[in-house]
Amino acid sequence: MSENTSIYRAKDNAIQRIFGRRKAVIGVIHSLPLPGSPNYDGEPVADIYDFACAEAARYRAGGVDGLIVENHGDIPFAKPDELGPETASCMAVMADRVRRESGLPIGINVLANGAVQGVAVAKASGAAFVRVNQWANAYVANEGFMEGKAGAASRYRSWLRAKDVAIFADVHVKHGAHAIVADRTLQELTRDVEFFDADAVIVTGQRTGDSASLDDLETITAATKLPSMVGSGVTPDNVASIFQFADAVIVASALKHDGGWWNEVDPVRLATFMAVVHRARA
Repeated sequence: MSENTSIYRAKDNAIQRIFGRRKAVIGVIHSLPLPGSPNYDGEPVADIYDFACAEAARYRAGGVDGLIVENHGDIPFAKPDELGPETASCMAVMADRVRRESGLPIGINVLANGAVQGVAVAKASGAAFVRVNQWANAYVANEGFMEGKAGAASRYRSWLRAKDVAIFADVHVKHGAHAIVADRTLQELTRDVEFFDADAVIVTGQRTGDSASLDDLETITAATKLPSMVGSGVTPDNVASIFQFADAVIVASALKHDGGWWNEVDPVRLATFMAVVHRARA
């Protein structure tokens, strides 16, 4: 009998289960600034929700497979323990409306690294997954020292009876320094995420809009039995190469007017991107 060398017990492919296919395209809704954030100027929250739903409609018309609702307008981001209840409350309402508007599977990313808050939002809004930028280990982020939240978030998810909410976890996430774990290889960091019961792993570049290294993607994909995806810098020029290794891509900036994450989705850019995706799938 061969030795079992797995890091964690076998589980189904979360990408296939949630999106009904491999090689999935997940668009990101970068929310306008929410109440409590530095750039919120007091406009009605209904306008914020309407913007998110309009973005969802554009993504849906363009043929993406799913969406992530993210509070990217809340720059500069707060650490998890500094996030107020208003952030989760607004994101839950917004995500529920986006899910109903789009009819697509949706996920939640509460910045920065709000894993527990993300699970709460997902449970309240019917979201299928949560993206967590630091699930295991620790690193130094723009916000300061950032610890993995797997233990707390997993227990909270169990307490909410929300185990159907999948965890998509970054490995060597963008916007930070990883000197704290420099004595661990990229393969071992990937296995740490799998060991702590994530459902998929995410590979990124150095910052928003920066392409992930294909070498890193290949290394991470080979180190785990979990599905992998690329979470930054995906463009029409590299998506076919990425799909040689990844099960999904998370894309936003390349689909926005002028390539700016703060702009609306550009239907022409989205159509161009999806045309390349269809050829790559074929």
